[in-house]
Amino acid sequence: MSDAERDTPATPPAADQAPAEAVPNGLAPHELTPPASAAGTAARSALLLGTFTLIFTALMALTFEATREPIRASVEARRLELIAQVLPQGDYDNALLTDIVQLPTLPALGIAGPVTLHRARRGADPVALVFEAQAPDGYSGTIRLLIALRADGTLGGVRVVAHKETPGLGDYIDPAKDRAAPKWIAQFAGRDTAQADNWTVRKDGGDFAYMTGATISPRAVVRAAGRAVAAIAPAREALFGLPTGASAGEVFK
Repeated sequence: MSDAERDTPATPPAADQAPAEAVPNGLAPHELTPPASAAGTAARSALLLGTFTLIFTALMALTFEATREPIRASVEARRLELIAQVLPQGDYDNALLTDIVQLPTLPALGIAGPVTLHRARRGADPVALVFEAQAPDGYSGTIRLLIALRADGTLGGVRVVAHKETPGLGDYIDPAKDRAAPKWIAQFAGRDTAQADNWTVRKDGGDFAYMTGATISPRAVVRAAGRAVAAIAPAREALFGLPTGASAGEVFK
């Protein structure tokens, strides 16, 4: 060893220098990043959920707007098809579905609550009143009816729109199930309504036909239609004179 090497003091280690940490073999740098906090994860999840909800709500709103008009048009078309079974569309030229008044609760109609009455006109002339009634005493329960009463007091027609009568027996009151020609329900069309409150089947002294062995269903329909028509017919002129959308409560007081 030379004199210079003996006179040169060794450099002491820095007092604040920490020993370097060994990096475990096989770990990439990103794997050494501390995990995200629970609060940060929750915030990101909430943000994603909120974004998804907003997008979903917007899509639902767009779908509703896109389908609302077609659905409304479909419902109106179906309603007009049903009304055409008791009143031909060629008999009137007004907007039948909007030319309406609200009937009050009338026991003769058999329906709890107000009933919408449609008014058919040709030009300024009244043609018919169309409304629903209900027979509570069908063989298997309630029978719902659609009735057209013409301005001259004759009956345009009656249709059964809902029932639970026995298939193959009492359900012939429904023209869709009746195999006879003419249909049983056709005997209502053109009938004078002056004595409607006395309508019944021949078995009970009336003049409405029925199928032997299945009297309860037609009896219920005939009597319900008679009661309803007898209640509405005397008021038909006043009903045509009410403003569109008005309540007809005063007419029946």
